[in-house]
Amino acid sequence: MTGEAVVLGLRTAKLPSRALARLLDAAVQFFGFVIAIVVLAVAAPDLEEAAVQAVSLSVFVLFTVVVPVVVETLSHGRSLGKAAFGLRVVREDGGPVRFRHALVRGLVGVVEFGLMAAPATITSLVSTQGRRLGDIFAGTLVVRERLPKVAREQGALPPVSPELMNALGGDLVSLDLSAVPDGLWLAIRQFLGRLAQLDPAVAAGMAQRLAGDLAGHTGRAVPYGLQPVAYLGAVLAERQRREWARAVASGAVPGFPPPYAASPVPYGPVPVPYGAPPARVLGYPQPSAPVPAPPQVPLPPQAPPVPEQPPTQAGPSAGGFAPPA
Repeated sequence: MTGEAVVLGLRTAKLPSRALARLLDAAVQFFGFVIAIVVLAVAAPDLEEAAVQAVSLSVFVLFTVVVPVVVETLSHGRSLGKAAFGLRVVREDGGPVRFRHALVRGLVGVVEFGLMAAPATITSLVSTQGRRLGDIFAGTLVVRERLPKVAREQGALPPVSPELMNALGGDLVSLDLSAVPDGLWLAIRQFLGRLAQLDPAVAAGMAQRLAGDLAGHTGRAVPYGLQPVAYLGAVLAERQRREWARAVASGAVPGFPPPYAASPVPYGPVPVPYGAPPARVLGYPQPSAPVPAPPQVPLPPQAPPVPEQPPTQAGPSAGGFAPPA
């Protein structure tokens, strides 16, 4: 899970797949080292023994440290072996690795794999995320990019209706999500990812409880007339949008310049139609009848206005004033 928004839809790679990827990388490095030594021997056959040893050591460091670090940096965490087995190195927060991460992994890897790979194997078996010492020191982990079809279907989130996002635009943009704990975000995402597998009654109850917990941290209840499951999907989409904009602004997303983050939100601040039925979202069955509006209390009847009466004349000598009775 990232620090602010996105729960990664990827799985950490374990020891078997990482070991196979490492063996493939080691084989490529070994053949490259042998070819480089043969070329140097043919190109300069008259070198002294000390020079040959120095050149051989330099070529060894080149193919075991420099080349892997450069390849991992330029490919954003994918070496040849990792690309073949669908793996990638990422930061702990899910972002792409940089040169310093690749350098630390490469330097620690010389010690790890130089000791018959025993430290890397033991650490990967003990770690719940399959991390070796290089990953621990560099703050990285290896994830699987290619998942089985069943795993992708179970973890995929249902789409959120654009009409709903437009209707909730103003409320979502002003929503304070900083107090929501990561555990609640993870529970919401797991619930939405397994929504199609749940009984409708059970799903409705879980959505109501999660929406209540979310409202307790944000101070905003579910709008009137909107199903809790639809509101959870909209809030999760808004969280992901904020994290995407933050990542683009920091330059962590390759291919998108930082000014992209300054663009307006993809939905406008349109007030939510509280009395109207919600749009069909998240694949959740909507009620066939429209959501009733709040009952209108009739006003009490008012008495008709009393017409004004002209003043009473008592007589010509009264001067317009009536004598007391």
